[in-house]
Amino acid sequence: MLESNFVRNRGHWIFDLDGTLTVSAHDFDHMRRELGLAPQVPILEALQAMPQEQSAPLWKTLNELEFYYAGKASVMEGANALLQQLHSSGRRLAILTRNTMPVVQQTLQACAIDHFFPLDHILDRDCCLPKPAPDGILHLLSLWQADAEDTVMVGDYLYDLEAGKQAGVATIHLDTRGDEDWSALTDLRVGSLGEITRYLR
Repeated sequence: MLESNFVRNRGHWIFDLDGTLTVSAHDFDHMRRELGLAPQVPILEALQAMPQEQSAPLWKTLNELEFYYAGKASVMEGANALLQQLHSSGRRLAILTRNTMPVVQQTLQACAIDHFFPLDHILDRDCCLPKPAPDGILHLLSLWQADAEDTVMVGDYLYDLEAGKQAGVATIHLDTRGDEDWSALTDLRVGSLGEITRYLR
């Protein structure tokens, strides 16, 4: 666990999207039912494990479901203020998500935060192995020619923190409900994005 003020001088920030920068409207139980998957099964991993002829129509259904829910997303409280503060101070910003690019763009536009993220700083599940693999973070570090010690991964779910730790960057766990403890993978745990802005002053 790092000191809480460790974020003050870090210049590269990577964010998860759904549940972190946005309030996700996704009903994952409904999505699993539509895809014929068992409860609690990781959706991407389940489809990837299937034969291609079985998974192909399910990927199409998944893309349609994700796009539908993307239009219903809303911006997370504190996201605009945090992104503006980071942007104004010259930090580089990126998104690493398990969604597809059309869904990401739809979500960002619905939440009016798309202007903070250059297109080549948005990595979807087709750009690299999805989280919890660290590949996306490592790609961004290479793109930025940045050090892991100057980089932060912010996310609300276990996969975000696992990816961050595997890549050697600092991790911030956004736990808005206060019911998840992944302390072994977390350098800073916050209940809101607004808490992070206090550490940047």
